[in-house]
Amino acid sequence: MTVRKTAATGALLGLALGDALGFPAEFDDLPSILAKCGPWRETELPTPAFVTDDTQMTLALGRGLRTAMDRGFLAPRGLERPVREEFVDWYRSPENNRAPGRTCLVACDLLQKEDRAWQEASQIHSKGCGANMRVAPIGLAPGLSDEQRSGAAQLQAALTHGHPTALAASDLTAHAVRLLAQGAEPTGLVGLLRSYAYDNRTRYHHTWLGDLWTRGQDATPEHFIARGWDDCLAILRRLQDAVRTPSPETDPCLATGEGWIAEEALATGLLCFLLFPGEPLTALRRAACTAGDSDSLACLTGAFAGAHLGADAWPAQWADRIEHHGELVALGALWDA
Repeated sequence: MTVRKTAATGALLGLALGDALGFPAEFDDLPSILAKCGPWRETELPTPAFVTDDTQMTLALGRGLRTAMDRGFLAPRGLERPVREEFVDWYRSPENNRAPGRTCLVACDLLQKEDRAWQEASQIHSKGCGANMRVAPIGLAPGLSDEQRSGAAQLQAALTHGHPTALAASDLTAHAVRLLAQGAEPTGLVGLLRSYAYDNRTRYHHTWLGDLWTRGQDATPEHFIARGWDDCLAILRRLQDAVRTPSPETDPCLATGEGWIAEEALATGLLCFLLFPGEPLTALRRAACTAGDSDSLACLTGAFAGAHLGADAWPAQWADRIEHHGELVALGALWDA
């Protein structure tokens, strides 16, 4: 498979557009969203098009990943340090006022202490979607081996969300973005992800995660990580059933969950994309008009759609207005080059 020429730019722009589209609907139920925004197929990008912590943390990860890769071969320590610094900078920023998740706030507060091992900051019982709503850069960066991509996806999640399901869902999310950027057909995507989950079910990345598993009260590292993959396999089965019997006018959250937790965010974001693989704006609108975590769901949907269709998926009258447009395009262009 050949990487699409503008997959990275398309995914990053789509992620931010979905985030901004879903921002006004977050925490509202479906009747309230429809009363506020009108029919879901007609939802327009807000003016101004502000993003949330989802895009802010995606850019923080992207900057940290770029710094690490500029320094040479991507290894755990080389990634952990700059990403940790970027996360702490985000935590301290006055712009960190977009309803950030509690897990990220608690963990980043602990990550400020430079003499503290990152595993001590990781919130081992949290599998919130903050782990994987920001992981797209790992799936988009070129030149990484499968082991580097998987390990990096899990490490960036574990800096804040240490639950094994957060790690596995982040790994799967990055893998899905990568597959779509490489030209995988949407119709076969769920099957590819299920195979990947089975293949990695008992694989614990010791070099990337260190002794994180010992904080989970599991007998072995294999048992620890398998719990996460099993949660993901269960939600992928639900996703497969939903794709077989599509119901575009029904709230996708009813099929695969509201997306507050990592595996549901992955599945429902994918469902919205797979309902409309050739209609990226419709997919974003469907994800934004849900009873669940609307901005994170639309954020992930946009990443999948953009990776699949490239930057041309997004009309200029939307893309040019998104907050952080310049940085999103610059980072995407670097990786697309």
